[in-house]
Amino acid sequence: MQSHDGCCCCNHHGMARRTFLATVGGSALGTAALTGCATAGKAKEPGGPRLEPAASTKELVVQPALSYRFHKRANATSWRPWGGLATEQDVEQELARIDGELGQIAKKAGFRLKVLPVARVTSRAEGENVCKSPADVMLIYAATGDGGDIEAMISPERHNLMFVRHRSGPVYLWYEIASPRMLRKTVDEFGQPGLTLRDVVVDSHDEVLWRLRALYGLKNTVGSKIVAIGDAGGWGAGGRQAPQIAREKWKLDIIDAPYEDLGKRIASARGDKALVRNAEAAAEEYLKDSGVTLKTDKGFVVRAFLLRAVFEALMQEHGAYALTVNNCMSTIMPMSETTACLPLSLINDSGALAFCESDFVVIPSGILLHHISGTPVFLNDPTYPHDGVITIAHCTAPRRMDGKRLEKATILTHFESDYGAAPKVDMQIGQVVTNIDPDFACKRWLGFRGKVEANPFMAVCRSQVDISIEGDCDTLAQEMCGFHWMTGYGDYLKEVGYALGKMDIGWLNLSNPRATPA
Repeated sequence: MQSHDGCCCCNHHGMARRTFLATVGGSALGTAALTGCATAGKAKEPGGPRLEPAASTKELVVQPALSYRFHKRANATSWRPWGGLATEQDVEQELARIDGELGQIAKKAGFRLKVLPVARVTSRAEGENVCKSPADVMLIYAATGDGGDIEAMISPERHNLMFVRHRSGPVYLWYEIASPRMLRKTVDEFGQPGLTLRDVVVDSHDEVLWRLRALYGLKNTVGSKIVAIGDAGGWGAGGRQAPQIAREKWKLDIIDAPYEDLGKRIASARGDKALVRNAEAAAEEYLKDSGVTLKTDKGFVVRAFLLRAVFEALMQEHGAYALTVNNCMSTIMPMSETTACLPLSLINDSGALAFCESDFVVIPSGILLHHISGTPVFLNDPTYPHDGVITIAHCTAPRRMDGKRLEKATILTHFESDYGAAPKVDMQIGQVVTNIDPDFACKRWLGFRGKVEANPFMAVCRSQVDISIEGDCDTLAQEMCGFHWMTGYGDYLKEVGYALGKMDIGWLNLSNPRATPA
């Protein structure tokens, strides 16, 4: 048991945009990762170029279907149900409306989304046929169709959404009976496999879009690969089962990369004069940025860029977009003669995922939030909430937190060791952030919306941020679980909570506790 159970790369421990990994080659490690050039002739940027999402992410495929039936007039009896689709002309107009709305969703998505042609369902047999679609999501426009037709389309093996109209077009029958007939089967208990109350949307395609964004994030998290240098771990006594939980619940493919092998790779890189020259040039380019202030030995930065190349080559070999480092301080520092802090920050800035401490209690939340938001995320240590504020800190913060702009940074030593190169990233004052606190057992996570209030300079991990808490501070203190948190720019609480519901993980949203039951 090590003496310090806190933070900062000591005890434990994407590819989404990393098209440049495919260019690494030539020598033992390649040079593209060191120069920061993704394509020939592309202008350099400090910390690496802007990168487009790579084909390594999996697109979310949606099968929309319009369920309707026509009804014949009968004398002196109730012959038609609620609903505004009564003729073929009505249906054609509705199909055109749906096509337009889905087209707008595709334009606004910001993630890889494929929408298949809208299917018509007028019978149970047609519903069963549409259910054979290989799509990830069945999006059912429940107009005037029969319950059996809709049930036939719903498979518990995929994600399902039901869309009904109130004011956005001709009113739908299932606006009336989605709850009593479909969800509750004419009793008081929910009873439709594959469809929950949070899967029903009224009128708003923005509500559809954020659900699709959550499902896209989930699809690209479950079963993803991550390289674990020094093996997988979990913080504290509560985290001992974290790697097993990550493998079983999240289906993560955790690739063990022994330190013995890493030591050989680092030695090989340091013996390659061309690689060293490229590292020196990349470090020089990085330090030219007016937003960067150097307050450590420049040699630590050069060796950090060399270590970054070693990490990236290792990721490329395994086809992984994520990496984590265990025993960061006690093992890697003597090998690399620098720290892992700056390399991990750089890798995050370029669109992949890189975490210190190998803490698989929190790493799944980072992968999920990254894919939902499309931006880098910050694994951090929380402090004690008080007076509506909490400080989060670590030595590996990304600079490109919004996916576009590089925040100002001071490059210092890693705090606990006073060695190497670690960025103190000044996050945007007033920026809204999502904060996620996973529990050790992966049974209920906590989250809240916050705002960046200050970037202090205390004797703690280098990147340190005071966050205002949108929610009850005392409740946060009472409900805090696990240890490490994950933070990202923007508000993605709805998406995270929705995705966790699909994983049978509880969610306590402190910023809107009534909206997302635990």
